[in-house]
Amino acid sequence: MKITGIICEYNPFHLGHFKQLRAIREQNADTGIVCLMSGNYVQRGMPAIFDKAHRAKAAVMCGADLVLELPVTAALSSAEGFADQGVRILSGFCDSLSFGAEDALPDLLMKTAQALLRPDFPEYLKAELSKGLSFPAARQNALEAMGLNADSLNKPNNILAIEYCKAILSQNSKMKPEPISRGGDYHETTADTDNPSASAVRLLLENNKPWQNYVPKNAIDCFENANIHTVSNGEQAILYRLRTMTDEEFEALPYGSEGLWRKLMRNARQYATLEEIIVATKSKRYTRTRLDRMIMCAYLGLTAENITSPAPYVRVLALNDKGREILLKARQSGHFPNIGERIDHSYQAIENRCDDLYGFFAQSRPKAPGLTNDRRIYYHK
Repeated sequence: MKITGIICEYNPFHLGHFKQLRAIREQNADTGIVCLMSGNYVQRGMPAIFDKAHRAKAAVMCGADLVLELPVTAALSSAEGFADQGVRILSGFCDSLSFGAEDALPDLLMKTAQALLRPDFPEYLKAELSKGLSFPAARQNALEAMGLNADSLNKPNNILAIEYCKAILSQNSKMKPEPISRGGDYHETTADTDNPSASAVRLLLENNKPWQNYVPKNAIDCFENANIHTVSNGEQAILYRLRTMTDEEFEALPYGSEGLWRKLMRNARQYATLEEIIVATKSKRYTRTRLDRMIMCAYLGLTAENITSPAPYVRVLALNDKGREILLKARQSGHFPNIGERIDHSYQAIENRCDDLYGFFAQSRPKAPGLTNDRRIYYHK
């Protein structure tokens, strides 16, 4: 049985995700599909709109066989770290990695990834960063200075796709990259029935507008009565944390290099709202997403050391009968033996704390501490 991996967030699961699963099945009906999904927090530094249990259940009910939880420290990493840790987990037992891209051309994506891994690339990048450019702009200019076409880095799905290819190359992974054409606009805020963006579906949910036409029927059943989570609901909790942090705690934050942590600390002690803090801290050099991740890590008590240390285990969130077979193979591979298990490790305290703090983002009454750490696995017959 071929096993295809997907590194995902499903925030929330929508028709575009369903099309990807269906496309994989059309290529090989017997393929096993493993989704490595962000838990209660997503890569752009936000709480997931629905908790991980509801999103994992929706994925299995809509065609996935096994849903594993991407550890929170990986989920809140940069695009490079997100891809690197995801590939590291899936490489031991998956034959291919499926992902969406505006340019679904494996050769093009791999060629760009190879260029980013060239020994001379860091010097080109350093020269561009010295001009005060943001990292994405500096990276694109660096590739062009190397004589390469960097147009693919203008598109959001391509950017993550190239990071997956980089991780596959740098880890010498046996997984074959299998990009699938991703239509529509990743950042579109108006929902498109054929190719809805997760951003647009989230806006509908947050504003209590009809959203059901943009998700598969089985996902509707999962999300209909689920608690919605947004960063605005938890703003006061975040502000409390920022206002009570010590200088040392700010300095230990991830993504705070070049004095950014000091700038955030100063503004957190000066401005009244989260948006005011972010606007005062943001610059052409530092992207909004980087600041959002940094602030979420501050709220959760995650340090740079936490973010860069691999998790010792990967949890199972949902599965079916085929998923059981895949899980057995994953455990037997020896590549990542602690799948579906928790071992006696300090990482459990990090995981539990992050899940408990997720409740403050709930639109209605949050679960009590401990209940957000529900360890039950959804089994779909």
